[in-house]
Amino acid sequence: MRELYQFHGGIHPPSNKTQSTRVAIAHAPLPSMLTIPFHQHAGETAKPVVKVGDHVLKGQLIGLPDGFVSSAVHASTSGTIAAIDMQLIAHPSGLPNLCATLIPDGKDEWIALEPVADYRSHSTTELQQLLRMAGVVGLGGAAFPSDIKLRIGKQKINTLILNGAECEPYITCDDMLMRERAAEIVQGAEILRFMLDANEVLYGVEDNKPEAIAALQQAIAASKLNHEVVSIPTIYPGGSAKQLIRVLTGLEVPSGKLPTDIGVQCFNVATACTAHRAIAHGEPLLSRVVTITGNVRHAKNYEVLIGTPINELVALSEALPDTDRYIMGGPMMGVPLPGVQVPVVKATNCVIAASAKLFPPLSPAMPCIRCTRCAEVCPADLQPQDLYWFAQSREFGRAQAFSLFDCIECGACSYVCPSHIPLVQYYRFAKSEIRAREHDKQLADQARERHEYREHRIEREKREKAEKLAAKAKAAKPAEPLTSQQQAEQAELEARREHIREVAQSAVEHTTERNGD
Repeated sequence: MRELYQFHGGIHPPSNKTQSTRVAIAHAPLPSMLTIPFHQHAGETAKPVVKVGDHVLKGQLIGLPDGFVSSAVHASTSGTIAAIDMQLIAHPSGLPNLCATLIPDGKDEWIALEPVADYRSHSTTELQQLLRMAGVVGLGGAAFPSDIKLRIGKQKINTLILNGAECEPYITCDDMLMRERAAEIVQGAEILRFMLDANEVLYGVEDNKPEAIAALQQAIAASKLNHEVVSIPTIYPGGSAKQLIRVLTGLEVPSGKLPTDIGVQCFNVATACTAHRAIAHGEPLLSRVVTITGNVRHAKNYEVLIGTPINELVALSEALPDTDRYIMGGPMMGVPLPGVQVPVVKATNCVIAASAKLFPPLSPAMPCIRCTRCAEVCPADLQPQDLYWFAQSREFGRAQAFSLFDCIECGACSYVCPSHIPLVQYYRFAKSEIRAREHDKQLADQARERHEYREHRIEREKREKAEKLAAKAKAAKPAEPLTSQQQAEQAELEARREHIREVAQSAVEHTTERNGD
């Protein structure tokens, strides 16, 4: 048995997972329309490479990665591009983003796929590029391009962790994926291990998922790979990367550092499965498993095409009449959807139909009583009450000094606060203000540098122009008249020159006459 460690804090909210794990993953039918955002990953928006009216095939590239941190976007099925415009998407800001509207033709006709027969014969750089062009991103929620996480430089990775904890309530897409597609997850994990050259592979799965643990163990035994499944305690937020690393290895990721700085890299199990499909089958990321749960008649997990409208997906599970809103993600870290017409994106792991009965309105916030319950449950071992005061008083410098950016916004502090203070909202506000100020400072520094360079250039040009004018004036200036002394000296010099010429001429004539005799 592997020795396990504990992280500070954590809570045990009701899991509400059994509702959506009673039946197998179902395939959602082809929707009437697909809205595919060009920015559904961390980093830069993909650049459209199709135009309105184009007929595309399933898996065809429609968005090219643009920038170092970016990822490709593909057509989820065959059909016609009806529009490329700004549309509302699933984002906390509620702002529209550039999307392609695809009208399916019903044929679901694929492009010619190019699987990699033996990935071990390819370089790591080549495999990274394949994942980049396949649009593979983290499916645990952050949607960070996976090829970037594999670009580790000279750092040595000792441990690759596959995150199957899925600690947040209601979400079960990873649980069902591990139960039904464990072999693909294991093969994908081995591809990632090969690319990282890691020494060991660990699967962290919470102990409330015995079927998933058994399926992974069976798949590993069948593959004869030296991977290990580790059953970890069920506690929220045990699925956060830093906390999971702590539990499995006992290592702490230092403040402001990345897991790779301590020789560890972490991927979600769904990401590993997608990496396997991309390398072994040549399939880009076109769909994902999504949990539909909450205030519905039939909570279930669906394999859903990217771009499927949320309203068509929720209709499959029959939302109850008193449903008043929808949440993408879990109740702790999820975001309210701006509308049910927004599409499923790569980061959509769960959609919760919410109602006043299921999620009663929060009580009005009251003053902080300094009970320190928030500090007791904080998994990052911070002082949430102090961060709250600093954010409220706009003392952002002091908030940074108290490691504000180590906060993972898990919501554990807000969950236990007896005063019902929305603590996480204050932290998000403080972070956004700090980022905005740093961005403004960066712009100001760049503007100052440009101004100083311009002033230096203008001064240099003035100096060069003055030097050229002086040289030109000197060349054009007429000779000054000679003084009487200068004239006498010049006459004497000319007389001496004339005398020398005469002596030389006389010597030549004398020599000629002698040679003639």
